[in-house]
Amino acid sequence: MIYLIKPLIVNITIIFSLLFNANLFFPFSKRKPLTFKQQLIFGLFSAFSACLCMLYPIETLEDTNFDFRMIPILIVSLYGGWFPGAICTTIVVVFRYFIGGEFVYVGITVSILAFTIGLIFRSFFLKSTKKLFVGLMILSFYYFLYIYILYKTVSFLNMNFYFVYFLAFGSTFIALIYTVERLIKANQQLDETVYMDKLSTVGQMAAAFAHEIRNPITTVRGFIQYINSNTKDESLKQYAPLILDELDRTNKIITNYLTVAKPTNITLEYVDVNKVLKDSVDLLRPFGSYRNVTIDLELEGDHFIYSDEHHLKQAIMNIIKNGIEATEEGQGGLVQIKKVHGEVKGTIEIYFIDNGIGMSEKQLEKIGLPYYTTKSKGTGLGSMITTRLIHEMKGTIDYTSKVHIGTTVTVVLPTLRNMKEKSRKEDE
Repeated sequence: MIYLIKPLIVNITIIFSLLFNANLFFPFSKRKPLTFKQQLIFGLFSAFSACLCMLYPIETLEDTNFDFRMIPILIVSLYGGWFPGAICTTIVVVFRYFIGGEFVYVGITVSILAFTIGLIFRSFFLKSTKKLFVGLMILSFYYFLYIYILYKTVSFLNMNFYFVYFLAFGSTFIALIYTVERLIKANQQLDETVYMDKLSTVGQMAAAFAHEIRNPITTVRGFIQYINSNTKDESLKQYAPLILDELDRTNKIITNYLTVAKPTNITLEYVDVNKVLKDSVDLLRPFGSYRNVTIDLELEGDHFIYSDEHHLKQAIMNIIKNGIEATEEGQGGLVQIKKVHGEVKGTIEIYFIDNGIGMSEKQLEKIGLPYYTTKSKGTGLGSMITTRLIHEMKGTIDYTSKVHIGTTVTVVLPTLRNMKEKSRKEDE
C-alpha cells in the first residue's frame, strides 16, 4: 500500500504548492478578468505542475503511468478558460509522448479528455453558487469516461490500486476547488482592507480642511447675496446666480467629504429590504424617464435586516443613479435590480445591472477609490460613501463591468439573524 500512497502524496504536494505560488504572484479574483499575461502564466504554472506529477508516477504497475497530471488540466480549464488550458494540455501531451511506453496514447487521450470536459462544463461551473457540488458532478462524468478508457485499453490492475488512486484523485480535485474559492474570498477581503485604509486616510484629511473652508464660503455667499440685492450693475446681476450655484456646489462637495470623514450616527431598526428597494426605485423613476432609462425590479422572497434604513436607501439610490447616468443620454437603457437569496446562508444578494458604457479593467480597479470618478463633473465620493455605508451594515459590494456592455454591482447583506450574530461576536 505504501508504494501507492507515497507518489500520490508527492503529486498532491506539488499541485498545492504551485497553486499557492501562482496565487502569490497573481492573486485569484472573480472581479478582474484574466489578462493575456496572466492566462499565459497560469497555463505555464499548471503545465509545470502536471509535468512534475508525471515525473513521480505510481510505479510497479506494469508499463502504465498513473499520476495526477489531469487535475491541473481540469482546474486551469475550469477557472482560466481555453487558452491556459490549451497551453497546459499541449505541454503535457508533448511531455507524455516523450516519456513513451506501451500506453502512451492512452495517457495522451485521458489528458485531452480532461481539457475537453473542463471547457464543456466551464460556463456552468463558473455561474454555479455551489461549486463543490458541480465539481463533484464534473468529476463523476470524467471518472465514467476515464474508467471506460482504462477498461478498454489497460489490463485489470489490483483493486486496492483503483480504490486508493481514484479516492485520492477525487479528494484532491474537490480540495483544490475549495482552496481556490477560499483564496478568492481571502483576496477580496484583503482588497477591501486596503480600500478601507485609503478611505480612512481621506477621512482624516477631509476632516482637517473641510470645516476651515466652509466658514469663508458661507461668508462669501452672504456678501454676494447682499451686494446683488442692492446693486445696479447688470453684469453682477447676470453672474451672481452662477456664482451662488458654484458656491453651493462647493459646499455640497465639502458636505460629502465630511460624510466620508466623520462617523455616522446609525439608527438600528428592523428594515424591510423590499420596501427600501421599491421606495428607491419609485424616487428615481422620474430621473430614469428623463434619461430614457427603464428601471426593472425583481424581488425574491421577503427579507429583513437590522440596520439603518436611511443609510441603506442612500447606498441603493447612489448605485441606481450611477447605473442610470452610465447610459448615454438620449439613447436610452435599462437598469435591472434583482434581489435573491444569498449563496451563503443568512445573506441576501442584490444585483444592479445596467447596459451602459461600462468600464475598462483599469477603471474597474480604481472604482470607489478616493477622488476617482468616470463622470466629467463627479467627485468620486458617491461610490466611496456607498462602499462605506455597505460595510457599516456588515455587507460587501463588488463591481464587474465590460466596456460598451454594462456594469453589474453586487451587494451582499446579512439578514436579520445573521447580522445579530455578527454584532454579538464583535461585542464579545
